[in-house]
Amino acid sequence: VRVVESGGGLVQPGGSLRLSCAASGFTFSRYRMSWYRQAPGKERELVAAITSAGGSTNYADSVKGRFTISRDNVKNTVYLEMNSLKPEDTAVYYCYANWGMNDYWGQGTQVTVSS
Repeated sequence: VRVVESGGGLVQPGGSLRLSCAASGFTFSRYRMSWYRQAPGKERELVAAITSAGGSTNYADSVKGRFTISRDNVKNTVYLEMNSLKPEDTAVYYCYANWGMNDYWGQGTQVTVSS
């Protein structure tokens, strides 16, 4: 099983980034996919989630209207489009796959929002 995030980096406030999470080794289309983040000294928090077929999404209040989660069940990839980034969005972003008792985490990708 592999869950691999990419697309993080340094961006100025107001900028945009697109994170990708490529999955393999399990039946991706069965899994609810989520993005979490963890800032230094803080607990890991849910940012966005999408159901297995992509029909429903939910977001943390802090990112609503700025972030969009989507998935491609052919490419076995989930995305997080992040716009209007703020310094408080700085964190390590993790991809999480869940189906019943099965779950997998990625290793994380750093997003830093700073001028």
